Amino acid sequence: MTIAPYAAGTAASDLNTRRLLGLKGQLDGLSTQLATGRVSETYGGLGAGRATSLSARAQISALDGYDAAIEAGTTRLKLASASIEQAASLASQTWSEIGNTVASSGASARASLQGIAAGRLGGMLDALNQSVADQYIFGGRETDRPPVETASRILNGDPAAGLDGVGALIAERGAADLGTASPATGRLALTRAGNAVTLSESADPAVRTNFGFTIVGAVSSNLAALTATPSAATAPRFDAAFATQPRDGDLVRVTVQNADGSQGFVDLVARTAPAAGAANTFRIGASAAESADNLEAALAGQVPVGLQSAAPPGASASLTGGTPASVAVTVADQPRIGDTVRLTLGLRDGTSHTLTLTAAAPGTTGTGSFALGATPDATAANLSAALAGALDTAAQTDLAASSATRAASDFFAGSSTPGLAPRRVVLDAAGEAAGYAADPSGRTLIWYTGDDTAPDARRTATLQVSAGEAVAVGVQANEPALRDALAGIAVLASVTFTSSDRDNARFGAFADRLKPLVKPSEGRQSIEEIGTELSLASSRIESQKSQNGATRAVLQDAIGGIEDANVEEVAAKLLTLQTQLQASYQTTSMLSKMSLVNYL
Repeated sequence: MTIAPYAAGTAASDLNTRRLLGLKGQLDGLSTQLATGRVSETYGGLGAGRATSLSARAQISALDGYDAAIEAGTTRLKLASASIEQAASLASQTWSEIGNTVASSGASARASLQGIAAGRLGGMLDALNQSVADQYIFGGRETDRPPVETASRILNGDPAAGLDGVGALIAERGAADLGTASPATGRLALTRAGNAVTLSESADPAVRTNFGFTIVGAVSSNLAALTATPSAATAPRFDAAFATQPRDGDLVRVTVQNADGSQGFVDLVARTAPAAGAANTFRIGASAAESADNLEAALAGQVPVGLQSAAPPGASASLTGGTPASVAVTVADQPRIGDTVRLTLGLRDGTSHTLTLTAAAPGTTGTGSFALGATPDATAANLSAALAGALDTAAQTDLAASSATRAASDFFAGSSTPGLAPRRVVLDAAGEAAGYAADPSGRTLIWYTGDDTAPDARRTATLQVSAGEAVAVGVQANEPALRDALAGIAVLASVTFTSSDRDNARFGAFADRLKPLVKPSEGRQSIEEIGTELSLASSRIESQKSQNGATRAVLQDAIGGIEDANVEEVAAKLLTLQTQLQASYQTTSMLSKMSLVNYL
């Protein structure tokens, strides 16, 4: 602390000077407030209000950041919603045209629909390659490249690179399901011995589990003449194996058999120490064999029928034992005209097909009937021939349709993630399909190259719209509804139909399976549901944007109340201070001229 020089004779003068300087300082401060409109040029001059001012400005700065994110996110959402609306419209139009084509039963309508479908596929893929600010919207967290391939590459593959498209997979699966026999029996064995006709599934567990028809049951209308004796199948044993020990994070795709006979996929992740109760994981054991046992344990309650993975770890599965289903129809006596035998066959998509064969007069020919012969053995021969024809018809219609739609669904379920390429058929030495490859990678074009590791596509992109709220706005082109619609349209664009009457029934079988893909039934995700979720996200963003605006106005008012000077009040204080200062100067001047002579 510095003590100013002091002299008894100057005390009054010094005090007066300090007062004048204080008044002058106040005058300068009020003049600055009047000129700038602010209480102070520094936060220190705001007094106790400086903390409130600083806090309010920090909140406004945060709101500016949220609003900038909202602005960018709103554009993204609008484009994503427009793309989803376009995809939904194309799928809906395809659904309507499938129905109209079935009704018209015209060859030209079928041919024209195939060309239209190819165009629709291209339009949907273009919509899913939408981008904004050089970032692709439908790739999840992968935004720097187009998430989906072109329609031409998806349909035809990349021959130069040895990669097949969906058309090749449809043809491959069709051959596997129908078999090489002529007429086609859908991989069932049809034999006759004397008066007995037997239909049975393949003795190979991998074949009867994966390809062709299954035998569900048989019924005769005249048990005295025609006995139909079905034998149910027993499931084969499933054994998993790994070529090498899995690493933490390795993926294994398991094909499981559903209760209705259809198949689905379960993707399991190998973990060194999986969390308690974690779904779709299995523990890595002390050895590859123990890891395989843990994988099987993780599938408890399900019916696994196949494995695939990258190599390493080289997952594989073997199916052994079990017994095939069969049905034996014995012509014990000559049936009456009109007697029937009905056989129910299962399809791999969970549907079924019933063959009804009706006894007819000797010499009668026609679909769905068998002529009575001179003896039970001759009648059995006619029944066997009629059954072969009915099987061929069912194989070329319902089985072919089921096979094509499942192949397309498998193609669009494929992923660039190691081990999750689309399933591919393995042939035996005779050229017949014998199962699926354990590692199908490198054979098929991968149509989707975006991110597919997130459990929730919406969470792949979020907008922080306030301190406590983040809105999920992510979308992926491989979401189930989009995948299904693409699969259905791709089948239409890949399969050729002729003008024959037989193709009327064939197209009808395809239509029955394609319509639920492009317009799913209740309980499955639809494209419209994706649009609804994006609309709800947009509403949340707009609501928070309004809330941010209201909050900003309150904070700006608070800042104004602290930092802004009241011009009228400052002007009044300034005039009063000027009057005081002027009077002080005059008094000081008078006192400075006073002397003892003047005083006397």
